[in-house]
Amino acid sequence: MRRLNRALDSQQRLRASAAIFSAVERLPEFRAARTVAVFAALPDEPATDEVLARWASTRRVVLPRVEDDAMRFYACRPDALVFGAFGILEPQGERPCPAGEIDLVVCPGVAFTADGRRLGRGRGYYDRYLGDPAFRGFRVGVCYAHQLVDDLPVEPHDVRMDRVITG
Repeated sequence: MRRLNRALDSQQRLRASAAIFSAVERLPEFRAARTVAVFAALPDEPATDEVLARWASTRRVVLPRVEDDAMRFYACRPDALVFGAFGILEPQGERPCPAGEIDLVVCPGVAFTADGRRLGRGRGYYDRYLGDPAFRGFRVGVCYAHQLVDDLPVEPHDVRMDRVITG
């Protein structure tokens, strides 16, 4: 999947990303959300630069920061992100956003199924976070069309997405 993702040229990536996040914005759960958790994209993930700035102007946007074995979400200022764990841009807030305050989370993944199964990058950060009983938000997986597959193995700790959007 990563090889296929990297094979997309910049225009294909931007068009697909725009379609993905436009579909996210049309979800009733997004329109009702006051706090949205999203990610700072790696080069092989749908581009989030534009939506970070756009969404931050209308709602509270939080991004993940990895701290040891845990991932927490912090308020995002798109112009103040710094490279953190694994070379991913992260926010520098001092107080994490409580899981119960996140209304909708947008999750990247290596692959997804239409029924919401997700294959992550293998460290389990999202599964642990989304599996926290305090988290009650709507879960949206986002990916390129070729990342939507018929079947993925599921383990007891895996957390399904409520919706998967491709572009």
